[in-house]
Amino acid sequence: MPKTSEYQRFQKPAKALPLPAIETVSNPYPGREYEIHFEIPEFTCVCPKTGHPDFATLRIDYVPSKSIVELKSLKLYIEAYRSLGVFHEAVANRVLDDLVKAAQPKRARLEADFAVRGGIHTVVEASYRWPACSGHCQA
Repeated sequence: MPKTSEYQRFQKPAKALPLPAIETVSNPYPGREYEIHFEIPEFTCVCPKTGHPDFATLRIDYVPSKSIVELKSLKLYIEAYRSLGVFHEAVANRVLDDLVKAAQPKRARLEADFAVRGGIHTVVEASYRWPACSGHCQA
């Protein structure tokens, strides 16, 4: 039986952390498929294991449906992570989950490129595809 890390207890709270809402506005071109790209080069959070800061660049690509992300709310949402203890994998998946919940895009992809810590460079990628995009949508 594999040994469970003593830090496993930190994994579940990340899904329930209270964060500001990501707001949306109506897509001005709902009939056209186009991609929106965000790059957030100053993302910071705190390692729940050590309490040290973690730095990353987040890259988000999404194809909007009826709504697009309102950027000031995204900024406030991202800034809320600054003092949160959260693992890299939880950051990538939670940000993507919250963006998908808010904007309901046709598809979305997030790359969390964390700065080297302890000699290890971590990049976490997460993606989402709208269930209606069975075979005709590209990731």
